[in-house]
Amino acid sequence: MVVDRPGRRRFTAVTAATLLSAPVAALSAISTQRVSIALAARGSLYHLPVVLADQLGFLKQEGVQVDWVDCDSGSLAVQAALSGQADVVSGAFEHVFDLQASGMAFKAFVLQSRAPQISVGLASRRAAGMKHILDLKSLKIGISSAGSATHWIAQHWVKQVGLSADAVHFVALGGSTSSVMEAMRAGTVEALCHVDPILHYLEQKNELRILADTRTLASTQRMFGGPLASACLFGRTEFLQKRADITQSLTTGVLRALNWLKTAGPTDILKTMPSHHWMGDRALYLGALEKVRESYSLDGLFGREALQNAWRARAIRTGADLRSLPSLEKSYTPQFVAGLKRKLNT
Repeated sequence: MVVDRPGRRRFTAVTAATLLSAPVAALSAISTQRVSIALAARGSLYHLPVVLADQLGFLKQEGVQVDWVDCDSGSLAVQAALSGQADVVSGAFEHVFDLQASGMAFKAFVLQSRAPQISVGLASRRAAGMKHILDLKSLKIGISSAGSATHWIAQHWVKQVGLSADAVHFVALGGSTSSVMEAMRAGTVEALCHVDPILHYLEQKNELRILADTRTLASTQRMFGGPLASACLFGRTEFLQKRADITQSLTTGVLRALNWLKTAGPTDILKTMPSHHWMGDRALYLGALEKVRESYSLDGLFGREALQNAWRARAIRTGADLRSLPSLEKSYTPQFVAGLKRKLNT
């Protein structure tokens, strides 16, 4: 579990008091630099901290202009970074493990959430006749794409409930809300592993029944044994070193957004987020946010337990030896969060 140490509380308080009251006049003198961020489902709650950092003007005040590279899945967002289309990725921390295993020098630098915020839901028409989980033979599960966080969570759930690997079929639907909704309603898939607010919307409309979720710290504890390093910003190690100024600005912006989110009320959220993110229902959007709110990082740091759980989840999925825990420090850098902390404490 994340321990609320005195230093962390002081950091949170100082960050909120200092950063959120920073004079706009002083910040406006910073010259603007552009950075491209690849991500999937920008309108989802999964990427809310970095999207909020942009919407609230925190990144602009730090001298950063974001060029969003919208992708159909997390795996395609990674491909955008590999091909040079994007400088940074907002996505699942587990991608960093996969990249490093392939010999790619990538590191995460600021954590956005300590729970995956991904649910597995079964279409109500299929759930009606289900008496046991093993009845779900030949189940067609919609995911964003192979190699995405939705795919990994679905695979983990399949193993956890005792279904055989050939008992389910994964169907790539991309990240478009309309394509996901159409696939569910047309019966193209019988289950869905996805993020909110889509899953929450379908659940509240009684179109599916939630079988498993990782939207809260309690549900993540049940599935993974504790918090899990999840949504984060990561990039090539070379970029983080050469463009440390931009990396620091992104980190500062996300931390300001995380602090803002701790006390933001419904009106604040609705004023800030574009209306097309609400899926046509403000109340359902706010309800979805309340379910995941506690899962957002407190301070942007990668806690040891959350890192270990992320590695174990990948090891279970890939069949790796659970006893051979690698040096997790290679997968992230604390220097940018720590750099801000040192600055504020001086």
